Amino acid sequence: MSETISFNDFAKVDLRVGTIIAVNDFPEAKKPAYQLTIDFGDLGVKKSSAQITTLYSKKELINKQIIAVINFPKKQIAKFMSGCLVLGAVNAKDVILLKPETKVRNGSTVT
Repeated sequence: MSETISFNDFAKVDLRVGTIIAVNDFPEAKKPAYQLTIDFGDLGVKKSSAQITTLYSKKELINKQIIAVINFPKKQIAKFMSGCLVLGAVNAKDVILLKPETKVRNGSTVT
């Protein structure tokens, strides 16, 4: 377990729902990954990379809603600039995306 944080620390994390609108291969990544383009509604479109190639095809990711942290600073990964962090649960070596149980509005807050 990580160190204990306060509720105020957690409240600083901006978790939002977005829909994946484009998926590209990311051959420059150290580990197999996709480049994702994600629509967060009124908050705009952001890009992220995700090591989810073992469980998800590019085709099945299109229009899938996900949960992401959108208030981290941008991070350069190889030649790609990531603007959010897509959340997933690690099961052995595979990452399983976290997602809403039913479709919700893009940009919805996760609490």
